[in-house]
Amino acid sequence: MSGIVVAAIAPHGGIAVAELCDESDLEVAAATRAGLEELGRRFSAAAPETVVVLTPHNVHVDGSMAVIVAGTVEGTVGEGGREIALTSLVDVELALAILENLARAGIPSTGVSYGGNRPTEASMPMDWGALIPLWYMGGRSEPAVATVLVSPARDLPAELHVAAGRVIAETAAASGRPVGLIASADHGHAHEPGGPYGFDPASAVYDGQIVELVRENRLAGLLEIDPEFVGTAQADSWWQMLVLHGATANGFDAELLSYEAPTYFGMLCASFTPRVS
Repeated sequence: MSGIVVAAIAPHGGIAVAELCDESDLEVAAATRAGLEELGRRFSAAAPETVVVLTPHNVHVDGSMAVIVAGTVEGTVGEGGREIALTSLVDVELALAILENLARAGIPSTGVSYGGNRPTEASMPMDWGALIPLWYMGGRSEPAVATVLVSPARDLPAELHVAAGRVIAETAAASGRPVGLIASADHGHAHEPGGPYGFDPASAVYDGQIVELVRENRLAGLLEIDPEFVGTAQADSWWQMLVLHGATANGFDAELLSYEAPTYFGMLCASFTPRVS
């Protein structure tokens, strides 16, 4: 089967990885880690050859989506003696095809690389927004799953993010190989007064809306959320989920696996499976 064979919404906070937690923290996000482990099983069963990760923490380009076209991505996450690391080959052929088709669709997009001028010599940093989901979904397989990293552009309209998702799905289908898609997303970041973003009740309201939209398999409702409210909620997820919606609309079944806000930000795991016609 070619095209998108499995998709997910997955968190990227370090507390979602047991290897990054002190013993006292292991129960804090247990539901999230269980959700990520289940996502890992579902990705393994679907066996994508490439995973496209929509990450908010890689290169930011004003007014343009960013697609990594370096030959390799590699990174490390952690501190205080606890860290994890991954290295993955980039599916440069698919990355370039996505870039070309985004441009053809009139969606501002930029190819980004680092280091050597040849893809085989270029290695791009893998951000935590990609590394933590990939820790569970193909990054530790032998060999590691190939990747394509795509960064949304928060100054582009919501509708262009949805259109970008359609382009990614169409490009994956034309590639002739199975592809996974991950919307790397942490949600409201103002759940606790002592957190780095302070407290705002909008975070809980926003997260509640997202839980319901996922539970009802109705991501089109993301377009009804005011971008200013997303900012008030200090959310870090809306743009990636809009792209996911464009890629999966009307053709996938959704399952909410977990949601919790054990610290100052909300984390959600959800699986999207192609609907059998």
